[in-house]
Amino acid sequence: MLVAGIGNIFLGDDGFGPEVIHRVPPRLAAPGIRLCDYGIRGLHLAYDLLDGWDRLVLVDALPCRDRPGTLHVFEADGDTLAATPGLDAHAMDPAAVFATLGALGGTMPSTIVVGCEVGRVAEGIGLSDAVAAAIPAAVRAVTAAVGTAGAGVRTPAREA
Repeated sequence: MLVAGIGNIFLGDDGFGPEVIHRVPPRLAAPGIRLCDYGIRGLHLAYDLLDGWDRLVLVDALPCRDRPGTLHVFEADGDTLAATPGLDAHAMDPAAVFATLGALGGTMPSTIVVGCEVGRVAEGIGLSDAVAAAIPAAVRAVTAAVGTAGAGVRTPAREA
């Protein structure tokens, strides 16, 4: 299982994913489970997904459609996300990552998204109060996602 925090820490609430990953207890990184702050390295994430992970837990900021700080946990729809065309080595949009993965010959693993609706995405470091307040619940959601699938996770070939 790969647990990936994504987002740009220099754009306010977009740094939600990396911030959560840094607060996940290191003990969660048991054999076969990798925690990684990918930041804006979408191509790196796509290449790492080629290693054959059974499950991905993706932690990211979400466009604000509700109240900032609202946390959502859901299974990602691989068909919709992977259908986005194009290769962009600098894109961190999950759809672009999965499109790149497909172009490289890989397939999207079962994916759980732990996402938080943003309050502000403007230049500057630091989360808004509403998004920062969602971090403890997001850490619990990541821990639960790892716990529910951790027993059946196989180690990718490069770590075996």
